[in-house]
Amino acid sequence: MKTLTLLGSTGSIGRQTLDVVRHAKGNLKIHALAAAKNVKLMEEQARLFNPAVVVMMDEGAAHDLRGRLRDLPIKVEQGMDGIIESVVAHQVDTVVTALSGRIGLEPTLAALEAGKTIALANKETLVAGGDLVMSTARKMKCKILPVDSEHSAIFQCLEEDSKTIEKIILTASGGPFFGWTKEKLATVTLEKALCHPNWDMGAKITIDSSTMMNKGLEVIEAHHLFKILSMMG
Repeated sequence: MKTLTLLGSTGSIGRQTLDVVRHAKGNLKIHALAAAKNVKLMEEQARLFNPAVVVMMDEGAAHDLRGRLRDLPIKVEQGMDGIIESVVAHQVDTVVTALSGRIGLEPTLAALEAGKTIALANKETLVAGGDLVMSTARKMKCKILPVDSEHSAIFQCLEEDSKTIEKIILTASGGPFFGWTKEKLATVTLEKALCHPNWDMGAKITIDSSTMMNKGLEVIEAHHLFKILSMMG
């Protein structure tokens, strides 16, 4: 059985990860869940998966959650200190980093220093500190397993031998404005940009996808993960 700490449990990737845990028939166990401030969903997840620890980044949310979970023997922590403690715990085998933004860098480094496997769904970690993260992983002999669909597929293709690969091409759906003319693009509103045709990813990632910024971040992520200089997005 693998024991997980899941960072970003209330987001899109976090919810999908918990679906996998639910269907893993006892092969996966949750030690800790962490999120920003969605107290209602975190309470539901805590009651369903019974982790030893839950962490809320927001102090007020942590206080609220303690009251909601007072009938359960679940420890409620707050802030980055609580997150770091949850990823370095000796019970944990793998840390799933599904946080949004560069806030994922510090706990990822802490987990690697503690010898944990990283399931990486936080591309900003590698954008902000890719050289440091990858060198720490090599030093500690830790695996970094990409979770994003394109990077996961590439990882599986390269698992045997990457020496013959000359180029990586990252695909893109084009977001909600694929095929629009320059004139039509001038009419884009925030509401339209937040309406992705395929995925429910939260506001930040949806906007990054709409502007194609997300694809730029993925190119940087792939560079650090696979050390192949020729990249096309």
